[in-house]
Amino acid sequence: MTTSLASETPVPISSSDLDTMLRFSRTVFRLKDNPAYLVALEDELPATARIATAWPSVLMGFDFHLTASGPKLIEINNNAGGLYIGDGRWLPQPANAHLPGLLPERLVAMFPQQWMNIAIMDEDVTAQYMYPEMCAYADLLRADGRHACVVSPQDLQPTGGRLTYKDECVDAIYNRHTDFYLEERELAHVRAAYEAGQVVINPHPRSYALIGDKRRMVDWWQPGLLESCVDMNQCDLIRAVTPETHRMADMDHQAMWRDRKQWVFKPAARHGGKGVILGKAMSRKRLESMDVDETIVQQLVPASEVEVEGRQLKLDIRLYMHGESLIALAGRAWSGQVTNFREPGSGWVSLSIDA
Repeated sequence: MTTSLASETPVPISSSDLDTMLRFSRTVFRLKDNPAYLVALEDELPATARIATAWPSVLMGFDFHLTASGPKLIEINNNAGGLYIGDGRWLPQPANAHLPGLLPERLVAMFPQQWMNIAIMDEDVTAQYMYPEMCAYADLLRADGRHACVVSPQDLQPTGGRLTYKDECVDAIYNRHTDFYLEERELAHVRAAYEAGQVVINPHPRSYALIGDKRRMVDWWQPGLLESCVDMNQCDLIRAVTPETHRMADMDHQAMWRDRKQWVFKPAARHGGKGVILGKAMSRKRLESMDVDETIVQQLVPASEVEVEGRQLKLDIRLYMHGESLIALAGRAWSGQVTNFREPGSGWVSLSIDA
């Protein structure tokens, strides 16, 4: 079993919340092609993120808490997992007009037909918790007539400028590795092939730089930046859904300490709740030890709560997007301070949509 389920019973969410999350996700996705937005960020993009891309990133995960004032963004995950629940099953999806057809059909359709030889790549791949899920994606692609393999970076060999696996050239890499900019030494040959245009990588560094990097949430709260890119309705939507977010270096530290209970401290370059500290649990010593240039400070938005099989658990919602298309919906139910499935009864849940 790849994904731990909290319950087989769907958790309901409202259609109005779904509409808000979808409008937000689509609005943010469109920023990546906004000329003013690109000009504003051009000095911050690393080399791999400057490479133009022909396709949207597969399975961008937009994670939200549901609140009385509407959905609030937690983070945008550049290579979201969690849909495969083992034994040949995928997380059940609600009947909804935004989700036409079957989930496996939507998953396969994200991969263009010209990608015939696809490598699904992660660090030390067989040791990954999501390894069975990656194998399930490979099975879907093979059933669609593609060649698919599940590999670690060192399994790919540089051959005449191309990447090969067992002497077969790789057209595209479905990237589950979390070095989004391909900076680690073990990815040097992958980066070289990508920069030379010899392989497609998806999700790609550009989507992370323009959308997924937590520092973008800081930019969206910078006075004037969004106003120079989009109309006021879109600007208001992005800020209504994105909690107030700042670079730690830009904040008054005395006021930040005084008001710490209203903030969450997050490493800018990490993902999935790693290194996140709630202000209410922060010590003065820990605060003073943090790298102010690599930490963002975000308004605390408590998770909503839901009763799952007699247990009170916290809940967040993930939209899996491919460009502006919704591919899947999932809920994560857990107990504790940050999202994790370590506590008994925690896990993923399917969702139903109330009118």
